[in-house]
Amino acid sequence: MSSRNLSRREFLARSGMGAAALASGAMGTSVLASRSAAKYPIGIELYAVRTELAKDLPNTLKAVKQIGYEAVEFYAPYLDWTVAQARDIRKQLDDLGLKCYSTHNTFAALTPGETMTKAIALNQAIGARNIILASPPAATTAEDWKRVAGQLTTASEQLKSHGLFAGFHNHFIEWKPLPGEQRPMDILAANTPREFVLQLDVGTCLDAGADPVAWIKSHPGRIKSVHLKDWAPGTGAQEKGYRVLFGEGVAPWKEIIAAVESVGGVEYYLMEQEGSRYSEFDTAKRCLDTWLTMRSK
Repeated sequence: MSSRNLSRREFLARSGMGAAALASGAMGTSVLASRSAAKYPIGIELYAVRTELAKDLPNTLKAVKQIGYEAVEFYAPYLDWTVAQARDIRKQLDDLGLKCYSTHNTFAALTPGETMTKAIALNQAIGARNIILASPPAATTAEDWKRVAGQLTTASEQLKSHGLFAGFHNHFIEWKPLPGEQRPMDILAANTPREFVLQLDVGTCLDAGADPVAWIKSHPGRIKSVHLKDWAPGTGAQEKGYRVLFGEGVAPWKEIIAAVESVGGVEYYLMEQEGSRYSEFDTAKRCLDTWLTMRSK
């Protein structure tokens, strides 16, 4: 998710489409999803359905499965669960046939201490193997980012003994050059081990003026997951920025997919939406339909 948007907790009112309304048209999509994404599962970052998730987690999991998604990525509020709750959610996932390959986390979850210990237990309980940093600490200089990279390297080493991997989800700011022309993303990539996951958020990369295809090709084997967020320049009444649906923005998806599957080492994809003109579930379905159409060509 975009760090620039994390503070925006005001969203459009729901359009009224709920999980039950989606079920009638979802079965065919689900069959297509399982066939076309056999090698690369298509999941959803649950921040994309955050309002529904906050109201009813079990129903939200059922809804995204009915829409056709094969995996989910929980974000930071999951750290409030107990291990017993995590085990119950794992059972729900298993019953639905959903996987959870990764979670989004605060920096505390990747800093040795009580929160990291809990994050390890929760991720093991739900079956996730990648603990991804989605809320980096304040860092304004190259030295700051090198310190962050050092802390993430320490976390990576500690997680390894638990069968887990550490990772970083990029935002807008990490693509902008620091004094001296180094970008935070380049510093992080150069100062973390090869197994450290560089989860690519395409939308924020494009917004910052960076080239996602070049980034992928420069870091073979490290782009294990991709957030399928689109982006379009401009503001105003029309859908712009991150509010465009997947496939409606300027992302060169054909080139991105080719690069990440041939070089990047992608293992799964995650749809993410900051918001759109449609309800959360309807948005999730429309984006998945576009993805499946794109993959069938």
